[in-house]
Amino acid sequence: MVKLNKIYTRTGDGGTTGLVDGSRVPKNDPRMAAIGDVDEANSAIGVAISALGPGRYATALTRIQNDLFDLGADLATPGEDFSPSDMSLRIVAAQVARLEEEIDAMNADLAPLTSFILPAGTAGAAALHLARAITRRAERTAVAAGQIVPLNPLALSYLNRLSDYLFVAARRVNKDAGGDVLWIPGASRDPTGP
Repeated sequence: MVKLNKIYTRTGDGGTTGLVDGSRVPKNDPRMAAIGDVDEANSAIGVAISALGPGRYATALTRIQNDLFDLGADLATPGEDFSPSDMSLRIVAAQVARLEEEIDAMNADLAPLTSFILPAGTAGAAALHLARAITRRAERTAVAAGQIVPLNPLALSYLNRLSDYLFVAARRVNKDAGGDVLWIPGASRDPTGP
């Protein structure tokens, strides 16, 4: 269990931060960039929860926020043994599979896409699209970090599925409110057009 009595420690004043094993890395280390982007994605999901209000989406997204804390701990744990233990939180296959199952359930009665969709619609859907875009960045940053240090492949899979999940959730929210906002290629080139 985590216990924080004091928020500032001064240990990072020199530009380094601690990993789970006690080692220290620069705050601009690629691993730390990935952890920061995951934190930003988690915060964006919090904004989406606020926009959506209580209900089934909030419940599922709150569980995902907890997963993202696990994922941050996973990324902050050096080493090549990615099996979970009492001393190391690791993303596991069941967490990725749960996202896939929920994506399939949300997508079951959505119309097939006939155009790209704009990241718009209701406030909740737009917030989900923003969280999706930030999650994609977190995935790119984690992939870049994984080219330098070993990272759990399931953590990368989770980020990839999460962006899909957020995309389908945004479509689902918009379906409940009237439908996707479709991209109309070249629509603004004709001054008499829409």
